[in-house]
Amino acid sequence: MEKTQRLRNNREGILQCFIMMFIWKAVSAQIHYSIPEEMQKGSFVGNIAKDLGMDEKHLSEHGLRIVSRIGTSQYFTLNVISGHLQISDRIDREKICGRAGKCMLNFQVIIESKLEIYAVEVEIIDINDNAPQFPSEKQKLKISESSMLGSQFPLPEAQDPDLGINSIQNYHLLGSSHFSLSVQTRETGARHVKLVLEKSLDREEQPVHDLILTASDGGDPLRSGTTQIQVIVLDANDNAPAFSQPVYKVNVEENIPKGSIVATVRAIDVDEGINGEVKYSFKKITEEDSKIFLLNSTTGIIMLTGNLDYEESSLYDFEVNAEDGGGLSDWSQVVVAVMDLNDNAPELAITFLINTIPENSPIGTVIALLNVQDQDSGVNGEVTCSIPSKLPFQLKKSVDSFYSLVTYDNLDRERVTNYNVIITAADNGTPSLSTSADISLQILDRNDNAPVFAESSYMCYFPENNPRGASIFSLTANDPDWEENSRITYSIIEGHKKSIVSSYLSINSETGIIYALNSFDYEEFQEIHFLVRGQDGGSPPLSCNVSVTLFILDQNDNAPEILYPSLPSDGSTGVELAPLSSEPGYLVTKVVAVDADSGQNGWLSYQLLKATEPGLFSIGLHTGEIRTARFFLDKDALKQSLVVLVKDNGQPSLSASVTVTVVLADSIPDALSDFSSISVPEDLRSDLTSYLVVAVAFVSCLFFVFLLVLLALRLRKWRNSQLCDSRNVNFTGVPVSQFVGIDGVRAFLQSYCHELSLTSGSRKSQILFPVGSCTNTLTPQQACDQPDPLLITGDSAIIFEEAAISQVGM
Repeated sequence: MEKTQRLRNNREGILQCFIMMFIWKAVSAQIHYSIPEEMQKGSFVGNIAKDLGMDEKHLSEHGLRIVSRIGTSQYFTLNVISGHLQISDRIDREKICGRAGKCMLNFQVIIESKLEIYAVEVEIIDINDNAPQFPSEKQKLKISESSMLGSQFPLPEAQDPDLGINSIQNYHLLGSSHFSLSVQTRETGARHVKLVLEKSLDREEQPVHDLILTASDGGDPLRSGTTQIQVIVLDANDNAPAFSQPVYKVNVEENIPKGSIVATVRAIDVDEGINGEVKYSFKKITEEDSKIFLLNSTTGIIMLTGNLDYEESSLYDFEVNAEDGGGLSDWSQVVVAVMDLNDNAPELAITFLINTIPENSPIGTVIALLNVQDQDSGVNGEVTCSIPSKLPFQLKKSVDSFYSLVTYDNLDRERVTNYNVIITAADNGTPSLSTSADISLQILDRNDNAPVFAESSYMCYFPENNPRGASIFSLTANDPDWEENSRITYSIIEGHKKSIVSSYLSINSETGIIYALNSFDYEEFQEIHFLVRGQDGGSPPLSCNVSVTLFILDQNDNAPEILYPSLPSDGSTGVELAPLSSEPGYLVTKVVAVDADSGQNGWLSYQLLKATEPGLFSIGLHTGEIRTARFFLDKDALKQSLVVLVKDNGQPSLSASVTVTVVLADSIPDALSDFSSISVPEDLRSDLTSYLVVAVAFVSCLFFVFLLVLLALRLRKWRNSQLCDSRNVNFTGVPVSQFVGIDGVRAFLQSYCHELSLTSGSRKSQILFPVGSCTNTLTPQQACDQPDPLLITGDSAIIFEEAAISQVGM
């Protein structure tokens, strides 16, 4: 016995080594291994890391792991340190695959660092771990003594879940020479055993025969099972039951309810009485099948007592025996084919997922890996995955039942900030069943948009004389990016007058409001051109520039300025000459004024505010031309003072005034041209106040002398009037003081010349003749050299000189 046991152990070791030699691999689309069943937990299956060409030293960094098929048990583990595939649970090929020709366990291995999936299949090789086993240890068989030689009687068959050589190969019969065995092998490989009558039976001689039936397989070591068959010899019953057909084939749907009739078998026995009464029973059926089907022994109706599931078993094969009361029997095969229905929706599992992705991710970026399974078969198990259209994603089928969700178009966070991708897995059954899964994906922002101003350029208007710090204008740029990438900072970067921009303008870097640092002056500059930059807070930052033109609005802050007649620093007024013979509308002079303001604020109007003789002169409202309004009368004073008011059209209006002195005279004698040389001594002009004091004292002391002088002047007036009448010059009623001194000289020169301009320094009694203005063809020197009929002699000359000095003092 010890030698036999040792030989058996050696054989098992040799078989184990022989099986391990068949382990092979294929590193392409999938990896294949072969192992025998019933290996110990932790046994080595294969080196996946090596087969995938991975660096075993840094294996843990690759994220290598197993993805099991949905709904299957995990029979293998992966050692992440060594990369070895090991057995994690007992593998019983018969339990997993039943009597399938090949038993494959499929799973997938994912490399997370590369987002690659490899299919792995492990073939489970059958070993002889099951001995043949009969349904019961003791069977009874009734045979009529009248049975003919060669009659065959079905015997209970043993069952061995192993396959091939490890399944039942032989049957042996021991115990009686009256019987032999007939073993028939069908196309399916099943062996049917029948007992063959070799010698005639005699119940009276031997009513019972005890036989031992042995079934043995061909495995190593050889395994066998036995059952005891007790043959009871009956009286003659010459007709055995006969089934209407040798095989009953039925097709049923997997969802039929319990209690439904699956099939009805019928056997006929022509005998009468008890020998013709047929009873039905299961002859060859597994324990699991006996829980699903129920056979009515009288009617032969096979009824469903359990649930049919195509995914668990698509075919049921068992035998029914019909036996009459005389012990004769017949058997028939019943084959129940289960029709698959689309009763299983696809199963969708997400094995890898990212929930955020930058908007600048390249096309083809993997977002999720999906595993799709459908327990149905055929068309009902064909699954199609889809996502809604018009999304920048697509599904790609990878190894086996895996799909990858990738990008196929550029992402733009400013257009869509997040996506809710609904993945639908639908089978091709009728009606189609489907399963869906939601994937929420947030798009991360990148600084890919520069700020944009609402306008390509801006124009703003602001009045001058503004207070410091006043808000001028506000401009805003928009950036569709997010957070820091959209936070805009404003700055003034340049202008054609940088000094003006930096001195007068500043901008709030956060709000974009432009403030005035100083007060603007329209008269200094009317507009400012500059650029405003809007820059976001991204990295690197993006920016844009916009042109801004600030127009300064004029305010009425400047009064009119009179250019002519000019106002000397000493306060004297201009003197203009108007001929006595002037007609109404004669242009006497023109007041010229300007206003530094613009627009309405610079529109000037002129009006005569005050006049010696109201109604004698008029002034143009917008031209400033002073013209005569009527003919001069004798009663009109020869010296007219006109106060001209110049005002602008602003609100409020500003104005300026000037006094214009107009002397009425036609002409002067040629001798009076010598008066151009008369001038006030410089020492007298410089000490004017002293002369006035002396003059007052002198007048007080010599009052009586003054009366004589006055009388002499009266006499001189009378004589001059006579001379003037001879020249058609009428000075009647004009006081002598009007012609004495500088004003008198100007009056006479005005009558002599059509146009005469006196300088602001006319207090020095210097008479200037503008070129081309005098109508007399004689030069001033020639005029002095010519004899004049008007002779100033004696006291008159002295009186004239004194009067001139007095006029200067005035």
